[in-house]
Amino acid sequence: MGVRNELGAGPGAAAHVPHWRAPTEVEHGLYEAKARGDWPAYFDVLARARLYHAMTRAQADARQDWVTFNPVRWDQRHGVLSLVFLTDGMLPAPVPDPVYFLTDLAALVHDWPSDDEWFAVDPGSPCEAYFPATAAHRQVWRWHAERATAPSRPRLRTLWAGGPLHGAVAHGLACGALLCVSNGSLWNAMGWHGTGYVRERRRLREWWDITTREGWASALESLLAGEMSSPVWGFVLGVRRSLALDFGGAVEMDHWRHTTSRVLRGRAAQSADPPDNAEIEAQVAGAQRLIGRIARYEARFRADGLLAEGRFVQSVEAWDYGRASKMARWGLGARFCTVEEAERAVLRAGRVSRIGYRSWEDFSAGYVLGRCLHFDEEEFGDWYGEMLTAHRILTTDPDSPWRNIPFKNP
Repeated sequence: MGVRNELGAGPGAAAHVPHWRAPTEVEHGLYEAKARGDWPAYFDVLARARLYHAMTRAQADARQDWVTFNPVRWDQRHGVLSLVFLTDGMLPAPVPDPVYFLTDLAALVHDWPSDDEWFAVDPGSPCEAYFPATAAHRQVWRWHAERATAPSRPRLRTLWAGGPLHGAVAHGLACGALLCVSNGSLWNAMGWHGTGYVRERRRLREWWDITTREGWASALESLLAGEMSSPVWGFVLGVRRSLALDFGGAVEMDHWRHTTSRVLRGRAAQSADPPDNAEIEAQVAGAQRLIGRIARYEARFRADGLLAEGRFVQSVEAWDYGRASKMARWGLGARFCTVEEAERAVLRAGRVSRIGYRSWEDFSAGYVLGRCLHFDEEEFGDWYGEMLTAHRILTTDPDSPWRNIPFKNP
C-alpha cells in the first residue's frame, strides 16, 4: 500500500528549532521526520511509540476497563476539534487529576470515537502534528501499525530533558534500572506515568495485593528495610559473609554447609519453645538445598559475566531495594503518593543500596540472585535471561547510568 498525502498532515517540512533537545528517542524521531516533511516516517515512529491521553480520575475510577476520550480540544491555530495524545517524553508531572491512559496507534485505529475529531500529537512542542482521523485516514494508520516491529531486545531508554541524569535522585532511580531496561521504560522518569493510571493500579493489585495508599506505604517500607524477600536467604548468605570476615578469604562449601547446620541447631536448642527434632532437621535440609541453589546460580553468573571470577553474592537485599525504587514510581503512577513522596522514597532506596553494596556490579548480582531464587527455580529461563541482558546493557552502554553515576558518591 502506498502512502502519499493520505496522512493529511499540515504543510511540508517544519522549521528547524535551534537548541531543542528532544526528551527521548521518540520525540527526536518525530521531529526529524517532521523537519524533512516525511510524514510516512513520522507515522512509522508513532506506530512504535507509547501514546497517552488524559481523562478525569472520576471517569477512570468509575469504569476501569473503559477508555474515555475526553476532553475534545478546539485548536485555535488549526481551526479543528482534536484529541490530544502525548508521547512519554512529553508527559507532564503527575497530579491527582487528570490521569492518563496508555494506548498505541494500532488500538486507535479501532477505538477512535468520531471522524470529526483530529489526531493531535504533542501539541505545543517542536515535534507536534495534527492529522484528520476519518475512517479512510485510519486505514493508513493501520498500515503503519501493521508494519511496525517491536524492539528485538530490551534497551536502555533515557529521558534526556526533564529527568535527572546525575546526583542522588538519579542514583536512586538507577537502582531500579534493571526492570526499566527489561520493560522498555525510561529509567530516569521521576514523574512516572508508566503504563497509565488504570494499569498501574492493576499492576499493584495483581502482583502485590495493593489497593490503597496504606498498603502501598507498608510494602514500600518493607522493601526499603530489606524485609520483603525470604529471611532464610539472608540468613544463609549471612553465615557465609560472617565466615569470610572471620577467616579473611573465600569460604569452602563444606565449611559453609557445616556452619549453617550448626547455627540452626544451636538456635533451636536455645529457643524458649524449641521445635521438635523433625522440624529442626527439615530446616537444616532446606538450608542445605538453598546453599546448593545459590552456589549453582553463582557459578552460572560467573560463566555469564554477571559475577566476577572469585566473587560471591553478599546479600539479596538489592532485590528489595531495586523494587523499592520502582515501587515509589508505581505508587505515583497509581496516585497513591505525590511526586515529592516518591522522590523521597527513591532517595532512600539509593542510600540503603550504597550502605549494603560496593558497586553497581555487586548490587546487580544481589538483585538478580534474589529474583531468581523467588521466580526462576533453576530453569535459567526468562526470569534470569531478561536480567542478564539488562545487566549487560547497563554495564556496557556508554549512556548507561551505571557507567555515568558513581555508585558510592552520586
